[in-house]
Amino acid sequence: MYIVWFKRDLRVQDHAALAAVPAGARVLPLYIVEPEYWKLPDTSGRQWAFIRDCLETLGKDLQASGAPLVIRSGDAVEVLERLRATHGVTHLLAHEETGNAWTFARDKRVIAWARGQGVQFDEFTGSGVVRRLKSRNGWAKARDAHVFGTVIDPPRTLNGVAALSDPIPAGPPDHCPDRQSGGRAQALSLLGGFLTQRGRDYRRAMSSPLDGEWACSRLSPHFAAGTITIREAAQATAARQRETFDPVWAKSLKSFQSRLAWRDHFMQKLEDQPGIETRCLHSAYEGMRGDNVALRAPWEKGETGLPFVDACMRSLIATGWLNFRMRSMLQAVASYHLWLDWRASGPHLARMFTDYEPGIHWSQVQMQSGTTGMNTVRIYNPIKQGFDQDPQGIFTRRWVPELANVPDQYVQEPWLWEGAQSLSYPPPIVDAKAAAGQARARIWDVRKGDRFRAEAAVVIDKHASRKDRQGRFVNDRSRAKTAKRKDQNQLSFDL
Repeated sequence: MYIVWFKRDLRVQDHAALAAVPAGARVLPLYIVEPEYWKLPDTSGRQWAFIRDCLETLGKDLQASGAPLVIRSGDAVEVLERLRATHGVTHLLAHEETGNAWTFARDKRVIAWARGQGVQFDEFTGSGVVRRLKSRNGWAKARDAHVFGTVIDPPRTLNGVAALSDPIPAGPPDHCPDRQSGGRAQALSLLGGFLTQRGRDYRRAMSSPLDGEWACSRLSPHFAAGTITIREAAQATAARQRETFDPVWAKSLKSFQSRLAWRDHFMQKLEDQPGIETRCLHSAYEGMRGDNVALRAPWEKGETGLPFVDACMRSLIATGWLNFRMRSMLQAVASYHLWLDWRASGPHLARMFTDYEPGIHWSQVQMQSGTTGMNTVRIYNPIKQGFDQDPQGIFTRRWVPELANVPDQYVQEPWLWEGAQSLSYPPPIVDAKAAAGQARARIWDVRKGDRFRAEAAVVIDKHASRKDRQGRFVNDRSRAKTAKRKDQNQLSFDL
């Protein structure tokens, strides 16, 4: 008697755990709704609403295979024990999950339960992340072996077990009117549209808050929920690369493949060091910043008085998505200009992202906050970013309609406009230039001294990418000596 425990792998295709069920064996596909998880500070209703969509389509696919999806609500160990006692469960199968600290602790409790009850618990690799990795040397080879390995076909028939299922609960409220819809069909439609139409200008357009909305793949929430695998996307992209002779397409597809690899690279960091969710990667930065609700609250609402920052935040609140450069800017402004600890600002962004992926989120939040000890300190100028990325103010005015009548040359600095007093828009909560200068001095002051450099070297050896000068991952330390051993200084959730 097998249970296949679905977590963030809501599909039947390319599903190693489901494929491992012996032919003819009784199987119960299970999804556990864990109320405690959905009360965490980094989870939200928009994420649950997306999961609900995915569960509905997963349920139909499993039903067609002969094994209906069973949904139970409650603590995972308690749910599994009731099913074991009722149905004589002997095997539990699941994919490895690189989640947040809560899911990590839950998985350890499930492992202990399985051992105690004599249930064989087998976990399977579901991505390019390598569990119990001893060294980053050779990681790229292992990652590529998985990603370009055989895509697993869905089971034709399953010997399902009759079991009562709870209704899918409503869950926390979803305050995201324009979020993406979940489900396998949506993922395949996005991938096909990206590879044949939308993706041609990906390399150029992904930095723009306007063009990126169309040109990016928009697959990130589907990767996070597991309706489609990185392996499927990478191999479909490779097939498209082989058939195109358009140099613009070729460059964009190469960039997309690179970002798929970067996604696994960042998730590997949390797998290797789960503490980066709660502790600075470089210990010298501990205690450097704190929280300030008077500054954080307007940042969270999109009311800082910095038009481009507010436009990006309001767009994120309404849609659950934002392109990579603007995500980076939001975090950088919180950390440098407002001098907020990343543990104060990071949970808000996590809740707002429909595509929240802990393995990417926390390492990237630290990167944009300058607390890794191995990345270049990048302090975005939010005013310059507004003029560069939205020169006509189209995106800014869409989300900050208070500035509708402000001339283009002042739309990112409305306080300089002669009609500023007539606006209902607030003045800036900080002087962007002065705040950036103070932050730069403070962050660099921490980086002085041999002790800092010694710890930074350890961080680099453990976490930094091994990339050559063409941006390709390399597999050993000797080749890494001439490589750019650094990470992309951009948030890569969005792809």
